[in-house]
Amino acid sequence: MAFASEASRYGTAGHVVRNPFGVMDVPDPNDAEVQAFAAAATLDARADDDNAGAWGTLGGSGQYDTIAGNWSSRWNGGADPTIPGDTAGVWKQGLAETRLSAERVFLLFTWDHGARRGLIDAQRADTRLTGKYINLTDPRITRPWIGLIVSHQRIDGRWTGGRLDFRR
Repeated sequence: MAFASEASRYGTAGHVVRNPFGVMDVPDPNDAEVQAFAAAATLDARADDDNAGAWGTLGGSGQYDTIAGNWSSRWNGGADPTIPGDTAGVWKQGLAETRLSAERVFLLFTWDHGARRGLIDAQRADTRLTGKYINLTDPRITRPWIGLIVSHQRIDGRWTGGRLDFRR
């Protein structure tokens, strides 16, 4: 497993972390709540999907042969109480990085101009991603998440309250 640095493998309590970013791990990323959500939620890569059109700040920045690397991210479906005037319908945009480890995909992303961070730990089965999100700014917040790798420039995502998508 690749890590940002050897020192980053250890969390604040001295525990080895699973994720390659060296941040707090997502607790139980394959638990029963995740499996139930994944069984019911759908993504179908439609041409008229909210994530189909180019919207990311990395758009047109090159061709990719992997999902690893830098992305733009955005989510909706919940209001962030730390952002004045935010509502559930407003997209919260930011930047993201994807790293791969065996059958796991880790997506570290930001919003609110980088002031807030989240991590997704998902199991990959072909183009389907199933896992969980943790709000690294407020770790009490975790939610199931599914993703669909449409291309190396588009990952459609859904969490229990709305969308959490990635584009380049």
